[in-house]
Amino acid sequence: MDTSGLDRKKESLYIRTLSFLSDNVFAFTAGVMCLVHVVLLILMLVSGVKPLVFMNILSVVVYLFCFILCMNGTILPVYVSIVLEVTVYTILSSYYIGIDNGTHCFLFAIIPIIIFFGCNLLPRGKRWGIALMLLLNFSTFAVLYAIFYSVNPPYIVTPGIKLTLILFSSFVMVFSTIFYSVLHIFLTENQMISLEQLNRQLYVDAQEDALTSLLNRRGFLPLVEELMSEESEDTFCIAFCDLDNFKHVNDRFGHDGGDEVLKNVTLMIKDELPGCDICRWGGEEFVILMKGYDMEGARLKAESLRNRIEKQPTVFYGKPIYITTTIGLEEKSPVYSGPEEIIKKADARMYYGKQHGKNILVFED
Repeated sequence: MDTSGLDRKKESLYIRTLSFLSDNVFAFTAGVMCLVHVVLLILMLVSGVKPLVFMNILSVVVYLFCFILCMNGTILPVYVSIVLEVTVYTILSSYYIGIDNGTHCFLFAIIPIIIFFGCNLLPRGKRWGIALMLLLNFSTFAVLYAIFYSVNPPYIVTPGIKLTLILFSSFVMVFSTIFYSVLHIFLTENQMISLEQLNRQLYVDAQEDALTSLLNRRGFLPLVEELMSEESEDTFCIAFCDLDNFKHVNDRFGHDGGDEVLKNVTLMIKDELPGCDICRWGGEEFVILMKGYDMEGARLKAESLRNRIEKQPTVFYGKPIYITTTIGLEEKSPVYSGPEEIIKKADARMYYGKQHGKNILVFED
């Protein structure tokens, strides 16, 4: 049995579930709070505690309204409503049925909500409000415990209801702590993954040409330098290509036409020289690192490329755009101490070809 596929499905379901909850966390919170008070409403009805029955009905209405606000993207009033409602309900329930029925747990249950909502809603300069609400939250608990610890409440619930209230309020507290902690970890991990992907993309963008997806100088020069190091025994040639009369293409067909020519030439270079590293040096200039080629092999391939570019036009809105290229070629040699020197030599030979007719390959002085 393939357990890896099952594990991937479980992980995918876990990720999708957390993604859904994180996207709808505010509405989910309002919905859960509403369900909590529905349960409390039932318990208070059974116990005959009428003031808390009415309070729970009001709380259900408040959270239904909060749910609607969340669905419309209005979150800050929901945040304030949750804190106020829980605080008021805890005070009233402590008075009517006593502090020893677990109602104080609801104050602790909203601590993760205060922190999670606050960090998402409040700007960085106003997050002192989170600390203030937490302080008020604990102060409320301390004052309630001090006042009602030894006071007999107006209503006495049965031991069964009391146990149910304690277990239920404790469950709500634990659930809140675990849920918002998991969600916080999930969102943090997602942010880290997004930052890593963004950094990788920025790194790629820093080394690639946006139009052709070829290497730019920053990405290309280290490759040449590596092959020129003393440890490397690999032979290679550098081909410096410049498209002839490219300005006329831009003047006649516009820059969009010129871009199409550049992309088409890129495809031809890749097809003619698979496995070679190609750099868009600038404008209409391309530099090719022909790894493993000696001068003779490089000359034949470069001539084949020059011939193909001459004969294969770029079709732009149904019109053929013919272009030619002049290529300068140079082979790895101990006389060159760095990549700029050998590229400069190939460039000089290309420039010589430009001055003597264009659309030619120059491979020697």
